[in-house]
Amino acid sequence: MISVRDVHVTFGRGTPLENRALRGLDLAVPDGEFITVIGSNGAGKSTLLNVLSGDARAERGTVEVDGIDVTRWPTPKRAGLIARVFQDPMAGTCERLTIEENMALAQARGRTRGLGAALDRSRRTLFRDKLAVLGLGLENRLGDSMGLLSGGQRQAVSLLMSTLAGTKTLLLDEHTAALDPRTAAFVLDLTRRIVEEQKLTALMVTHSMRDALDHGSRTVMLHEGKVVFDIAGDRRKAMDVPDLLRLFKQVRGEELSDDSLLLS
Repeated sequence: MISVRDVHVTFGRGTPLENRALRGLDLAVPDGEFITVIGSNGAGKSTLLNVLSGDARAERGTVEVDGIDVTRWPTPKRAGLIARVFQDPMAGTCERLTIEENMALAQARGRTRGLGAALDRSRRTLFRDKLAVLGLGLENRLGDSMGLLSGGQRQAVSLLMSTLAGTKTLLLDEHTAALDPRTAAFVLDLTRRIVEEQKLTALMVTHSMRDALDHGSRTVMLHEGKVVFDIAGDRRKAMDVPDLLRLFKQVRGEELSDDSLLLS
């Protein structure tokens, strides 16, 4: 479970560029729920994920993951509880290491590491089985450099890697935004399968209202550092993109086009 209560984050406090990124944000995500997060540029979407992962520190409020108060925990300490996939396919992997070496490092995330072998026959078998699910033939390329993969292949492997350590909370930071439409659809379907099969608690930030409605079971919109609406169930199932746009205007009294989300 994720619990964010009255969280405030301000960047550049006391300067002409002061930015109140989160302004008393409250959000609760039960175990096993997959929610999508949308909002215009500067709404606080990435800052929310950064607060959860530890990359941004909440100046006020509390952050809990799996019932543990992690508000003051640094990023490395949270690595055993939270996995994250970034927008840039290169951000979560090391291109100079092989596929199997990247996967071995991901499997050890958040754990104390000794001088034992990082790779053995059982691990290689596990990695092959995981990669075979992708249907991309990568199970036969464990020794290839990660840098040889395409952006879509690399993002698919990053998604697999995010679950190897056994964490139950997954943060997806516009993880298909840098992909072409066909590859993005493949990665989104893989995301759905992984979240469902492993019963993960997932937050997916997306610039697309269409993807926000088509994936997960709940959609949250942020604006100026707060949750402005939170929809789920039958109400969400009956909605389309124009309905979301109208709802935003009703709540905030402002116009928003779906294209503006591409800037976020």
